[in-house]
Amino acid sequence: MEIPLVDLKTQYEELREEVMAAFDEALTGMHLALGPNVEAFESEWAEFCQARHAIGVGNGTEALHLLLRAHGIGPGDEVITVSFTFIATIEAILQAGATPVLVDIDPETMCIDPAQVARRITPNTRAIIAVHLYGHPADMDGLREVIGERDILLLEDAAQAHGAEYRGRRTGSLGNGAAFSFYLSKNLAAYGEAGAITCDDDELDARVRALRVHGSEERYVHRYIGYNSRLDELQAAVLRIKLRRLDEWNDARRRAAQRYNAGLADLDLTLPVEKDWARHVYHVYTIRTRRRDELAEALAEAGIGHAIHYRIPCHRQQALSGLGYDDLDLPETERAADEVLSLPMYPELRDEQIDYVCEVVRDTLG
Repeated sequence: MEIPLVDLKTQYEELREEVMAAFDEALTGMHLALGPNVEAFESEWAEFCQARHAIGVGNGTEALHLLLRAHGIGPGDEVITVSFTFIATIEAILQAGATPVLVDIDPETMCIDPAQVARRITPNTRAIIAVHLYGHPADMDGLREVIGERDILLLEDAAQAHGAEYRGRRTGSLGNGAAFSFYLSKNLAAYGEAGAITCDDDELDARVRALRVHGSEERYVHRYIGYNSRLDELQAAVLRIKLRRLDEWNDARRRAAQRYNAGLADLDLTLPVEKDWARHVYHVYTIRTRRRDELAEALAEAGIGHAIHYRIPCHRQQALSGLGYDDLDLPETERAADEVLSLPMYPELRDEQIDYVCEVVRDTLG
């Protein structure tokens, strides 16, 4: 049985007619730059995230970058985040001209550890980026407690957490702004690149909207040095269609995770955690085992897709080798990088497919 890590084709077959009709309508109207689908999606995504504003941009990395820029973060500022994340989190900080300060993760959720953040705050700290890793929200109250009365922004990297909840509130509404990616494999995915920023601040909303179109609030009148980062009208049409199904798809991911949990419960490995204050949406289903490489080989031989998110943490990446991270001590991050392995996860995953994956894992590790 061949089982992909992510099955984009099956989902597309379900949506094909609706997507083609939306494309035809958009292309017939030819209002392709920040057109009606972008405007409608921004309104719908803001409502979904329980936020006042949503601004569509070109991709998730640009969403993070523009969020930092719109808050005025730049040279001389420090931004605290994790090393155990996709490198885009760090790239956005560097692109803004700020300094990334990397801290360790909570060993259970693999999200940012507030206790570690407390040790790294300095007078130059301007923001903390909480990465909601794998679809599980970070401990936002713990981070707020660390911030206390300091003038430090709490931002969300919600690229993997569309629809996840923290104490009953959606990601995207939990801090001073959030960045989302709609890359093609996300829970809510475009057919290419797309991203968005959510916030409740009217002034921040206006600055982001200007920055995404060359710093312009009025055509050919440029208030800031900005960027070209507009959400594409066709991608917005796709996202609107998919958004109507996102809760249903997230529920399907959660059912798949529960079946994995039951099938793998008694093995010598660590299953994903869902804290009692969280609603996990399982962008990926990631287990931990000291026999990771052996299991990965067995899965490959059985035709089962898998991935490692992430084999090399950011502070060990060659691209960041000049930032003074050589002596950085992040033991939980290093341990996770040596143990994590992601199994197939998508809404259309069938019970028999999950059972087959569990069978291969059990045969290997049992």
